[in-house]
Amino acid sequence: MTDTPTVALLGTGIMGAGMGHNMLGAGLPLRVWNRTADKARGLADAGAVLAAEPAEAVAGADVVVTMLGDGQHVRSVMERAAPRAGQVWAQMTTAGIDQGALLDLADAYGVLFVDAPVVGTRQPAESGQLLVLAAGAPQARGIVQPVFDAVGRETRWLGEDPAGLAASRLKLVVNSWVLAITAATGETLALARGMAVDPQQFLDAVGGGPLDLPYLQAKAAAILAADWTPNFSVANAAKDADLIVAAARGAGVTLDVAAAAADRYRRVADAGHGDADMAAAYLASFSA
Repeated sequence: MTDTPTVALLGTGIMGAGMGHNMLGAGLPLRVWNRTADKARGLADAGAVLAAEPAEAVAGADVVVTMLGDGQHVRSVMERAAPRAGQVWAQMTTAGIDQGALLDLADAYGVLFVDAPVVGTRQPAESGQLLVLAAGAPQARGIVQPVFDAVGRETRWLGEDPAGLAASRLKLVVNSWVLAITAATGETLALARGMAVDPQQFLDAVGGGPLDLPYLQAKAAAILAADWTPNFSVANAAKDADLIVAAARGAGVTLDVAAAAADRYRRVADAGHGDADMAAAYLASFSA
């Protein structure tokens, strides 16, 4: 292998597509696969090799990146991919802390597993500004670092033992904050609407002070414009919220807000808005 690893990217959805374009921009040879091939054609047009099957994408790659829906999907795709011994597997899907089946799969194939979820949504993925949280053996780091450099503004290595899932643990803590803020923003604007208060008055009241947040302003703007263009979908927010609640339960911690947020995101997804941006959780406040 050279200092420019060949990458197999499995999953080219909202996050994976942006990451793939930045890998190409960094000069990394890229092979891509997606369950819906049309979602990968933009990368193929930009110079990636579009594979019909996961195994075809993985053949000849130095690094395999999984950016899929959940842990079960990752396992299914990697079983089809059948990676070879010595490859580095950067598992970047948010899959919680119950990844024993994935770690067992890595051992069975003899690949170097790197726990590597990212912090960020569509825009940071497209601009190469994700924060990569990673844990993995030193021999894997040198191989995978050019990939992380291509997609992220920074990589934070959190240990050498990927089985400890230190990166995934931190990712759940970060996401608990993000999902709570998003749900609270929606509820606050819904309360303003219900009480005939101009929501802009609320935003002006907190604007520029200690209660203000750029994220609050961004999500509020999307809600007020009814712009549900997905940066991070309701369905993924519901999935991550469930992972957070399950992890907390396993740690003996009660999370009332996270549990309520999980229910809120699921209700909106069940109402047919699963592909909308998670700001659409606002809609859960209204019966119709």
